[in-house]
Amino acid sequence: MPLTSAAADALGAVTICLVAILILFGLVCIAYSFYFRSRVRSQGFSQLSYFSGPWIIRITIILFVIWWGVGEILRLSLLRHKGRVLDVLDYKWQETVCKCYIVSNLGFAEPCLLLTIIFLLRAPLQKMGTGALCRGWNGKTALCVLLYCLPMFVLQLAIILIGPQLRSRLKRLPHYFTTTATHGMQNATSDIALCTYPLLNTILLGVFASALTVYLFWLGRRILKLVINKGLQKRVYTLIFSVSSFLPLRVLLLGLSVLSKPEHFLFEALAFSAFLALSCCAGVCICMLVYYPVADSLALGDLRDLEARRHAAEETISLVANQSHLEESGVSPGRNSDASTKRGSISFRTYQRDGTSSGPFVELSLFSPSPDATPPESPPPLGWPMRPLVDLKTGQGTDFSQ
Repeated sequence: MPLTSAAADALGAVTICLVAILILFGLVCIAYSFYFRSRVRSQGFSQLSYFSGPWIIRITIILFVIWWGVGEILRLSLLRHKGRVLDVLDYKWQETVCKCYIVSNLGFAEPCLLLTIIFLLRAPLQKMGTGALCRGWNGKTALCVLLYCLPMFVLQLAIILIGPQLRSRLKRLPHYFTTTATHGMQNATSDIALCTYPLLNTILLGVFASALTVYLFWLGRRILKLVINKGLQKRVYTLIFSVSSFLPLRVLLLGLSVLSKPEHFLFEALAFSAFLALSCCAGVCICMLVYYPVADSLALGDLRDLEARRHAAEETISLVANQSHLEESGVSPGRNSDASTKRGSISFRTYQRDGTSSGPFVELSLFSPSPDATPPESPPPLGWPMRPLVDLKTGQGTDFSQ
């Protein structure tokens, strides 16, 4: 059933809005990644350098998503009507735009996006000398992604270029196997070229996606054996499920789109659903591989700062308290130089009711756990006298001091 122009334009407007949201979210994550890297380098968080190591590859994922989103906008019939952006082009040039869209998205952006996700997931399984901490890992990974994507790009381009000759030689080959654009059904004589999805290109993308999905399952199984945190396990499950379900779903929907023609309800619904599937997959990948790792690392750095400040404050309070007690007791600092090196301790002795001590002297060191910190001949460390806790039955009590 043919759609009205308003209905097709509405789906196109929704597509543009979703792409804009996805691009905006990606740009925010890029800025977040730059902020995290600058903070790691400026404040010397060497423990977090592993998480900032693959920052270029994380940004590359977002760039591939932006590339793909721009291509999805250019294929819309919304931009081809009279008075719109692509209306200045004739039918031949609009058909060329559709061919470039097929090669760009199905032959480059989508395969590169999937390959980058796999390389980023594979980084924790590599050795320290070859993993994300290795100098030049980002450049080598980006080069590998482009090299592995090159055969796919060449095959997609070859199908587009030899499609007309292939259709002329194979008379029984249906036109939808190689057709990249067609006239609108409401006006077959117009100069508007509506983009379609050639079945041969879709099958090639499906083979590529199926092979990488199988490898992704094997890779995810290895990763889950190393992850002991339940939160991280949920993220890995979510990532694997989204990629292994949304990507094959997109290929299936694109393959079914040949059953209808542009400006028909079935074709527009299938094309929009395929776009929505990969949009959800891209959004999940950006969240799991870019946003959450950076957010967790920044939270870990904040906790590290808070713990260091708390430890320094406790140490300062302990030193001030010891010094004030020494002044009150009239004891010279030289006599207790060995006690001052211990930086703080807690000790207690048991006392009888008459005040005489009985039992051994025990000291619990807070900052110097070494057993040799207090020589046997040194006097017992001074502390704050506390009110003895007297047992009513035995008449004995415990007096705590620091």
